[in-house]
Amino acid sequence: MKYGKINIAAGLLFLAAFMAYGFLLIYLRDFAPNKEQWIAEYTTGTHFEARLAHVHGNLFALLNVLVGYLLLKLPVAPGAAKGVSWLTLGGMLMPLGIVAEIVLAAPPIFVLVGAISMVVAMAWLGVSVLRMRTEQA
Repeated sequence: MKYGKINIAAGLLFLAAFMAYGFLLIYLRDFAPNKEQWIAEYTTGTHFEARLAHVHGNLFALLNVLVGYLLLKLPVAPGAAKGVSWLTLGGMLMPLGIVAEIVLAAPPIFVLVGAISMVVAMAWLGVSVLRMRTEQA
């Protein structure tokens, strides 16, 4: 199985979802009935957490697209490709965890698992690329 395709598809769908979430944030800032309170809490509380989720959701979506493309194009060892693919997908738990904290008062475990997953995926992919054999011209 070629790893990477699911990362690209999931990343693009995740990107669309967090872009839409960005429009919700614009509504809350500019049009909602209590927009003054929302603006006053720009650097604290729910507003800060919501912006943090938006930024990381878009970043991790793009990282999934990039990693997926690299896994499809580079001769990464199959075991490493599988692990990196799953860990990168798991990284999307971080922004979802932040949203879950805001909406459901969930504990931050998903944020931590997602963050660690993404860091490990990036390091593993980096080491895998360093280990790749390059063809001599």
